[in-house]
Amino acid sequence: MAVEAPPTAPVALAALLADRELGLRRLAGPAEAEVHGVHASEMPDPSPYLLGGELLLTAGSGLTGATAGDPGAPGRGPGQAASDAASASASAARAYVARLVRAGAAGLGFGVTPVHETVPPGLAEACAEYGLPLVEVPPGTPFTAVARAVWRLMAEARTRELRRVTEAQQSLASAAARPDPVPAVLSRLATALGGWAALWGPGGGTGPAAGTGPGAGVGAAGGVSGPGFRPVGVTAGVRPGEEVRVALAALALRVAPGSAATATDALGGTHLAAYAVGGGQVLALATPGRAPGDHTIASVAAVLLTLLTASRPAGAEAAALTRLLLDGDPSAALPPGPWYAVRARGGGDPHALAAALGTVLLDPRGDGVRLLTDREPAPQPGWRLGVSAPAAPAELRTADAQARRALARAEASRTPLARHADPGVTGLVGEAEARAHAEALLAPLSPALRETLRAWLAHHGGWDRTAAALGLHRNTVRQRITRCAALLDDADLDDPDTRMELWFALRWCGPAPDGTSGPPA
Repeated sequence: MAVEAPPTAPVALAALLADRELGLRRLAGPAEAEVHGVHASEMPDPSPYLLGGELLLTAGSGLTGATAGDPGAPGRGPGQAASDAASASASAARAYVARLVRAGAAGLGFGVTPVHETVPPGLAEACAEYGLPLVEVPPGTPFTAVARAVWRLMAEARTRELRRVTEAQQSLASAAARPDPVPAVLSRLATALGGWAALWGPGGGTGPAAGTGPGAGVGAAGGVSGPGFRPVGVTAGVRPGEEVRVALAALALRVAPGSAATATDALGGTHLAAYAVGGGQVLALATPGRAPGDHTIASVAAVLLTLLTASRPAGAEAAALTRLLLDGDPSAALPPGPWYAVRARGGGDPHALAAALGTVLLDPRGDGVRLLTDREPAPQPGWRLGVSAPAAPAELRTADAQARRALARAEASRTPLARHADPGVTGLVGEAEARAHAEALLAPLSPALRETLRAWLAHHGGWDRTAAALGLHRNTVRQRITRCAALLDDADLDDPDTRMELWFALRWCGPAPDGTSGPPA
C-alpha cells in the first residue's frame, strides 16, 4: 500500500502569533483557533465567499461607510452626533462579526493604517462578544506574508505527518516479522498512535492487548464484559476505563459481522476506532486524539493482523500481499501465475468473497474490497466485480488499476462482473465503455459544476481566465472547484493524473441531466 497522503493539518493561530517576522498581535477573542486557509476581502459581507476555517484579512474599508457619523445634522450637537456615530459603528461591527462567525471563519486579521489608524474599538468588542479571534496586522506586514506563512506551516505539518506514517508502516512491518508477531504489532501500533490497542474475537479474545501511557507496566488484560466480547490476554500500560471499553465493544459489534470495515466514535476526549480483522475479529483502539495519518497507520496494522491470524496459513501468498501493501516487490514471493486483480463492492462478507474466489489475498477498504487470485473469477451473488487481465506478479500494480476501471464499468452498466478488455489505449477509450466510465465518475456533479470544471481544466487551473470565460467572480469559481473536489471523494485536483482522467471524462459525456444526477451548485 502506498503511503496515503493525510489531509492537510490546520495551522494553530498561536503558531502565527509566535512568528516574530509577522508581528501579529491578538486583540480580542480566544487564543486558540485552527486556521485552514487565508482569505483577504474588503467587502462589507465576505461570508458568501468563505468555506469555513479561514483567517479573514481586511483593512476595514468595507466598514468605513457604516462607521461614519453626521456631526452637522440638524437638531443634534457635536456630542450627540459623535455618540450616534459610535453606536452605528458598534452595530455595524457586531453585524459584520456575526456574519463571519456564521460562515465559520477561524479569525479576523485587521491591517492598520491603510484605512484605519487603529483597530476600531467596536470591532474588538464584537469579536470578544462572539468569540472570534481578532489579530492586528502591523503596517509593515503585507497580507501575502501572512498567507505564505500559513501555507508554509501547512506544508511543514504535512511533511512531518507523511514521515510519521512512513516510519510507523516500517515499524509495523518489522514487528510482523518477530517470533511473536501479534503482540508486537499491537504494541508498535499503540506506541505510534499514543493510545491503547487490543485484538478482540467473537465471544472472547483471540489475542493480547497493548497500550502506552504514564505508569506503563504489565498487567491483566483490558477486555470488556459487553455483548460479544470478554477480557483477553495481557496489556502493557494503563488501560482505558470501563466506560471506554464498553463503548469500544459496542463499536466493535458494528464491524464484526462484516457489514463495515471500520467504525469510529468519541467518548469525552478519547477517540475510539474499530477495524474488521477477519474471522469476526476486531482491532479496537482508544487514543487521546486523532491525527490525519492515524487511519492509514491503523489500516496497515489491521491488514497485517488479518494475515497473522488467518484461519489457514497464507504462506508465501501472505508474504506477497504484505510486500505489496508496503510498496515492496511481490514477484519475489508469488508463483508466476497468471494472477487476476479484483476490485469488488457489495454488502456481503469480504472474507466469504475471498474464499469463493479461492484466495486469502484480501484488502478490505472503506470504499470496497481489493483481492488477488490465481483463479479466473466468476460473478458472485451480492457483489459487483471488476477483474483485470491475467498478469504476472511484477505487473500487479497495472492489473489493480485495470480492475478499478473495470469495477467502475460494472457499476455504471449494473452488471455483476466486468473484465478489462484490451490492454492498449483502445481498450480504455471505446465509446460505450468510456461513456459509462465518464458518467459514473461525474455522476455527483451538477451541470453547473461540470461546466465550471471543464472550463477550469481547459484554462489549466487559472482562476481569473476561467472566471472571465464563464462570466463569474473568481471566488465563485474557487467555491465550485472546491465543491467538485469534495463530491469526487476529495479528489486531488492538483494531481495531473486526476486532471487528465476528469478531462477525458468531460469530453466523453455531456452535461449532467438537469435536476437528476447531481446536487445543485
